[in-house]
Amino acid sequence: MNQILLEIVPRDINSVLQDVNFVKSNFHHITEINIPDLLRFDNRSWEVASSVRPIFSNVIPHIRAIDFDINNCENLIHTLKSHQIPSVVVIKGDPPTDMSKRVYPTTSIQMIKKLKKEIPQLRVFAAIDQYRVGIKNEFDYIELKKDAGADGFLTQPFFDMRLVDIFSEKLNGLEVYIGISPVITEKSQSYWESMNRAYFTKDFQPSMEWNVKFAKDVISYCSKNGMNAYLMPIRINLAEYLHHIFT
Repeated sequence: MNQILLEIVPRDINSVLQDVNFVKSNFHHITEINIPDLLRFDNRSWEVASSVRPIFSNVIPHIRAIDFDINNCENLIHTLKSHQIPSVVVIKGDPPTDMSKRVYPTTSIQMIKKLKKEIPQLRVFAAIDQYRVGIKNEFDYIELKKDAGADGFLTQPFFDMRLVDIFSEKLNGLEVYIGISPVITEKSQSYWESMNRAYFTKDFQPSMEWNVKFAKDVISYCSKNGMNAYLMPIRINLAEYLHHIFT
């Protein structure tokens, strides 16, 4: 059976635990929880993950490589070890817009190597951004991350099954989570297209109906092809979205 990973935004610990408990009680299809690391919130992902783990043992916090001096990661490593966090996903991370927080020249490749060296049993996932550069360049980057020790990959959301198929062929045999995120307003679609260079099919509609059908199609595709699904319900009612997908 394929895994279904759900992203929970860490606005505050209480709301995260409320959402996680709700999901655990009502949607047995969800097998793992993902915690992004967002600078606009005080809670860091790995700290939130330690609170989530008693409810969902499979929790995957984001680690922003540029937030860490590669030679001074002791606090992060201590937290991951002491709370027995089983998995992380390493992303490069965007610098803060106001430069209020110090960043470092640490790359995703360096951070993957560091974490695998310090915590060999830790599952370290890497990110795939299928819109970042050309497909050939992204495939080359995937190979570098594999060589660095990445155990698997999480992708950005797809909005076209043909593109899912192209990346799935390249990623065959790896542990991969295919990203799914509902886009239900024209403003949100414009943001994805202008800021993330996302590709939408001609038949795309910014509606709950279209996005639910697409999510179901991707989950079915993943199940048939030995892959996992990664749900990112951004700016949408969590209960309503999951109810439509799993009922």
